[in-house]
Amino acid sequence: MDIQESTPFEHIIVNGSTTKDIELWANNSPQPHYRKFIHERDKGIADAFNKGILASSGDIIVLLNSADTFANSGVTAEVLRAFEKDPELTWTHAKYRFQRGGIWVTLGKPHNPDLIYRGMRAICHQTMFVKRKLYDTYGLYDINLKVGMDFDFLVRIRNEKFAFLDSVMVVFAPGGASVLNVRKGLDENSQSIKKHIGFSLKHYLWKMRILFLSGLLQSSFGKFLYKIKVRLKLENV
Repeated sequence: MDIQESTPFEHIIVNGSTTKDIELWANNSPQPHYRKFIHERDKGIADAFNKGILASSGDIIVLLNSADTFANSGVTAEVLRAFEKDPELTWTHAKYRFQRGGIWVTLGKPHNPDLIYRGMRAICHQTMFVKRKLYDTYGLYDINLKVGMDFDFLVRIRNEKFAFLDSVMVVFAPGGASVLNVRKGLDENSQSIKKHIGFSLKHYLWKMRILFLSGLLQSSFGKFLYKIKVRLKLENV
């Protein structure tokens, strides 16, 4: 759902398509005044993120991948209220809908810097509304990372003041890069932790756990076990 009760200050679409279909549609269809397009090839997801951030002029930025959507029309209004209530906030995140093991589940828990070794298990970047000053302070997304660029940024800002908004804000489209490339994402997460924090045995053990569970979930037995977990309402534990 892209129509929000609180009209966005700007909506920038970064189109790196190799065909002209999207550009032709954009040029020949009515567009709201706040929507802008960037039609050019990029060097991957992180580069596209950075293009959008650099082209933007707002104070609060959220990054949605092409097939992801806001869960309802009140998302931006709720986020703005949170920032207005506490001017010291630098970022927020929320719950999201996600397909795992062929089942739609609701995930998302408050960020805990002490559990950063677990990666993006409690957060998806699509729900992260980030004040521009964090990008000014900590830099943009690392274009050398193809899957884990969002986690790398989270590691850098992990101790900044945030708020968890206890509502579903985003529907995470099935088949994203982090889902299709679990091992690569975990390997890149390890690189980020080592670079910004140092070696973590907890992270290494957690990584082995996730690889095992990810493989198990590809089997019929694993999907059966996950269905039981969801029925017990343990999917967000």
